[in-house]
Amino acid sequence: MEKRRNYSRKREAILNAVRSTRTHPTADWVYEKLKPEYPDLSLGTVYRNLAQFKQDGTIISVGVVNGQERYDGNVKPHTHFVCSKCGSVIDIPDDYIGADRIEQAERKYRLQIDSTDILLRGVCPDCLNKAK
Repeated sequence: MEKRRNYSRKREAILNAVRSTRTHPTADWVYEKLKPEYPDLSLGTVYRNLAQFKQDGTIISVGVVNGQERYDGNVKPHTHFVCSKCGSVIDIPDDYIGADRIEQAERKYRLQIDSTDILLRGVCPDCLNKAK
């Protein structure tokens, strides 16, 4: 039996904060953004709701960058690039693994693949320009 969650303005605000930015925010970023509007908001509430959204598939985790988990409100398949210098996370909209390659891996290794995540790492254009 699935647990029903009651509507919460804070929960909705947390989700909207993640969905409204392309910065791939941290829990701290979400907390700082919402705290002025919701003075009684706790960082624990933000973490709990982000974990639940991630579990539900409402948001995804890009992974841990510079010690903090980063989130993405865009759940459609896409690739991420993480800058090893500044830690910025950039969406790469191209699909680098086609359905044919996924099916091939499923057959070869006798798997059922439900999703794919590709994370590219390197140096972003801003950091490359600063280095010049």
